[in-house]
Amino acid sequence: MAIPKYQYIKDELKQKIISGQFENGDKFYTEAELIQMYDVSSITVVRALNDLANDGYIIRQQGKGTFVSRARKHKLVEFSDVEVFPSQSDHVTVLSIERGNDGAILDKLGLKSSQFYYRIERVRETNGVTYIYQQSYIPEQYVNANYPNLEYYSSIYGRFKADYHIHMNDEPFEEINEIVFPTPKHVAEKLGIDPQFPSVHQVKTTQLESTGQILEYVESYKRGDFYKIKFIASDKSR
Repeated sequence: MAIPKYQYIKDELKQKIISGQFENGDKFYTEAELIQMYDVSSITVVRALNDLANDGYIIRQQGKGTFVSRARKHKLVEFSDVEVFPSQSDHVTVLSIERGNDGAILDKLGLKSSQFYYRIERVRETNGVTYIYQQSYIPEQYVNANYPNLEYYSSIYGRFKADYHIHMNDEPFEEINEIVFPTPKHVAEKLGIDPQFPSVHQVKTTQLESTGQILEYVESYKRGDFYKIKFIASDKSR
């Protein structure tokens, strides 16, 4: 099957960008130049340019022209929290599960003032060392109020999968990591460290892709000596 002309043009222009023929922010070909270069109609050129723009390779500014995106040339950046120590010895302990209605948390969950959530407080340890203190806030509809014991929620993602067929790792999320020093006193007590010992404050919000509903808002504190991250940049088109 022959490749549509617009697709051929798009792929060739994309390779020019990826190969470094254009720097980030450079002015790109005009529609008139591309029409002449490829001897095609303006409709074909516009479709190719729009696809490149939708894929993040170029930015089209009315009245100014077309420019190569200042983003990472459409790099897909993968972030992973590297476990410093083997995870086989990990153990999660649920400290408490409480129903709540605090306005600040309701706002973060996108809930109304008449609605409720559950706060699940947990710690994670390895080889006898507590290295994460975590507070998860989950809309009431996703928590089984008749849980048999606290350990029922030792794996929150496991409960979402088993009880509601939601794979949390596949849902969109936003996570912010911030080094905090000193560590808040109540957190330091949970982690068994001195407040002068640094920790990493991680705030993560996960949404249900199909509806945009917030499934979980979680705040975690991780010991600084257990924190290590890895970034991998790759071409999203591969």
